Amino acid sequence: MAGRIRDEDVKAVRDAVPIDAVVSEYLQLRNAGGGNLKGLCPFHDEKSPSFQVSPSKGLYHCFGCGEGGDTITFVMKVDHLSFTEVIERLAGQVGITLHYEEGGPTPGRQQGERIRLIEAHKAAAQFYAEQMGGAEAEIGRKFLAERGFDQSAAEHFGVGYAPAGWDHLTRFLRGKGFSDKELITSGLASENRRGGAIDRFRGRLVWPIRDITGDVIGFGARKLREDDQGPKYLNTSETPLYRKSQVLYGIDLAKKEIAKTSQAVVVEGYTDVMACHLAGITTAIATCGTAFGGDHIKILRRLLMDNSNAEVVFTFDGDAAGQKAALRAFEDDQKFAAETSIAITPGGMDPCELRLAEGDAAVARLVENRTPLFAFALRTTVARYNLDTAEGRASALEAGAPIVAGIKNSAIQHEYAVQLAGMLGILDSQFVVRRVSQLARWQRDRKQSGAAAPASRTYAQAQSAPASQAPRGPRLDLRSPAHRVERELIKLALQYPHLVSPAFDAYGEDEFTAVPYAAVRRVIAEAGGAEFADDDYLTRVRDVAPDDTVRGMVTELAVEPVMHKAPDIYAGEVLVRVRLLAVERRVGEVRASLSRLGPHADPDQANAVQNELWALQQYGQRLREQGARAL
Repeated sequence: MAGRIRDEDVKAVRDAVPIDAVVSEYLQLRNAGGGNLKGLCPFHDEKSPSFQVSPSKGLYHCFGCGEGGDTITFVMKVDHLSFTEVIERLAGQVGITLHYEEGGPTPGRQQGERIRLIEAHKAAAQFYAEQMGGAEAEIGRKFLAERGFDQSAAEHFGVGYAPAGWDHLTRFLRGKGFSDKELITSGLASENRRGGAIDRFRGRLVWPIRDITGDVIGFGARKLREDDQGPKYLNTSETPLYRKSQVLYGIDLAKKEIAKTSQAVVVEGYTDVMACHLAGITTAIATCGTAFGGDHIKILRRLLMDNSNAEVVFTFDGDAAGQKAALRAFEDDQKFAAETSIAITPGGMDPCELRLAEGDAAVARLVENRTPLFAFALRTTVARYNLDTAEGRASALEAGAPIVAGIKNSAIQHEYAVQLAGMLGILDSQFVVRRVSQLARWQRDRKQSGAAAPASRTYAQAQSAPASQAPRGPRLDLRSPAHRVERELIKLALQYPHLVSPAFDAYGEDEFTAVPYAAVRRVIAEAGGAEFADDDYLTRVRDVAPDDTVRGMVTELAVEPVMHKAPDIYAGEVLVRVRLLAVERRVGEVRASLSRLGPHADPDQANAVQNELWALQQYGQRLREQGARAL
């Protein structure tokens, strides 16, 4: 069993790895103001970015689904890793040596399964790349050269060669300390009849397939010899690391340019990605042996941020199969806020063949001359009907009008409706426009009547919506002045503890009418209070939280911006407001007690209540007149 990693090593890893650097490996982040960053949440589908990251605090929080935590929590959840696996992975990235309380580090046995599989793939990629220089790999080098790829291109993409023997890689990895079970689990080896391991890829050219963070998680292998009875392309089977429906080849190389240019180009194969990148289209990516689907869309949406200028360009062969694939992509179009386009390669050539035949400029022109996917889908649909007959034109209208009605932008929708009338030869274009508008209205009505409440909320919605819509936790009513100001004070105590100290630490839990805020006030006290906040303050507060609900509230309030541009001025105002509301509530309680005592009350008891009432009223008056000086 793995020993426990020392606390000081965990802290060193946490301090060495900025949360924004880690999160930006998975999604595009943009300035959210107040020192925060925002992006599309990787834990649920949303159209507007409600996922916020606070680099200064090392925390993230989604105001839509409620997920939140620190760097370690983020990697645990997004990659489904254990705490130990995350620490080991991040430590390896920044060169920190970990120590275990139950003995020293024992590489291999004490690493989690995923880390071991990643290490095995990394070693395998290096092994395959080294084999490219050998005599046996001449056939692989020739294959690449015939397609316009030299040695530098192979090195850039990590292309390697798998020797033709049964267990070359297996023996190499055994020598690195990996067990047969690990090699079979990883998909690098297959189990033979005797229960041992043999290489999965033999005598083939291999491409390392990396996830968005750059870790090798699988391979794609191309057949080179006629006597190879296997498929033309053989990919890694489904493993704990590799799920083909969630992988995009080249995403590690393309992600920064995709985020920068707000454009992604989807091609069909490994050599097409290579050809596009070498031709200057460095946003090219490809699926790995499967159709482009929903999980691929999620990956791209997080990089594209669904801004109005974002675009996804699909490239397909101009043959019937390519057109069918394009129409499949069109079915997913409405899952993007980005515009989707199609680039049909001439003469049935793929981008790799086009580059070889006509050069880099031809590949660039292919993408430049793209056609909006709506236009392509409309033309393809209308072409199936005989437009020389009234019946054919009517059928084409009924098939094409729903496509146009699905366009989100009303101005573009109108333009396409007019174009559809022209395609069909219908002189009364307004008739077609009205038909499209009618269908669009029906689609909207159906969606509104049949849809459940939205699953996600933006930060602004979260601030203004009634708390009964909150995804989890106790009820809060942000329309209540008391709840709003209590929330602001807790945010200040977490984000700017020096501005509310030492007064805040003297506030009791009973001064917070919202149960969640009182709970956070309690854990702040248990963590040592705001006055003694240091670099580990937020970590301590989160660690002493009794459950995930309170911990989530701490994270949320530590990330959510305070509602004022000048926190130093605002802090005093909020402290006074919370205290004054508490005083006013107590005044009401004391008056009620005095009323219950009645005219025949014991004089001493009545005087005590009267004195308390007078003291409270005087204190309230000083708070109103002197502000924070009266605290």
